[in-house]
Amino acid sequence: MNNGAPDTDALVARDVHVHAGSFPAVRGVSAAFRPGVFSAVIGPNGAGKSTLLRALLGLNPVTQGEVTLAGRPLKAWSRAQRSRQLAYLAQSEGLPDGARVRDVVALGRGAGDWRFGLLPRTPWTPADEAAVDAALDRTDTRRFEDRRVSELSGGERQRAALARALAAEPRFLLLDEPTNHLDLAYALDVVRYLRCEVAGGLGVVAVLHDLNLAARADHLVLLCGGRVQAAGSPHEVLTPGHLHAAYGLHVNVVQHADRLLVIPQD
Repeated sequence: MNNGAPDTDALVARDVHVHAGSFPAVRGVSAAFRPGVFSAVIGPNGAGKSTLLRALLGLNPVTQGEVTLAGRPLKAWSRAQRSRQLAYLAQSEGLPDGARVRDVVALGRGAGDWRFGLLPRTPWTPADEAAVDAALDRTDTRRFEDRRVSELSGGERQRAALARALAAEPRFLLLDEPTNHLDLAYALDVVRYLRCEVAGGLGVVAVLHDLNLAARADHLVLLCGGRVQAAGSPHEVLTPGHLHAAYGLHVNVVQHADRLLVIPQD
């Protein structure tokens, strides 16, 4: 974590510990995630990546340490306040098969709360409609906005889920393996959409397994055994030494055009 930078606009973990049952899955993690920055959380299976992400959302209780949002403890924000600041895209989004894509995206504006009887009906405003339109346009999903979810490919479903999250107009978007089960073309599309959102000021925190996709991020946090092995730019984190310590693999890291490539050694 860059202790010299202000955290008044950041999502910050300070010495965070989280248990998964009785197991200490996250052990003293400190990291800061900022608006306008694409951060990737990487590490081997069981490193604590998803557990940390859920702690940043307030979904996993922190047993020691603290998560703050915009300088305030996360626990001081109500659930409704957090949902307007932090949007979440899980590994497997359970989209309603019979719904139109546009209606799914509208769920990001809370439309489903009253449609499914969870809350009293609230007025649907021109601002809500504009946010849905913008999310459809920015994820290239408008061309199939009237199709049913059941008619979509896996990549199209993921883009619809991403549009739903963006429609909420959050300060931060947290994603757990957003490119999981996607072919290379769709995975690159998702990363491209995220980079565009970051350019517009959104803070993105994504758990990624593919190190070559993670190399396209601005800021990396490498976890191993629930602790931070390294943090910083791709050039600072994606080194043979750090990757061997975390993954137990010997790799070559080469510069290709404007990004790094991680190549496992035979």
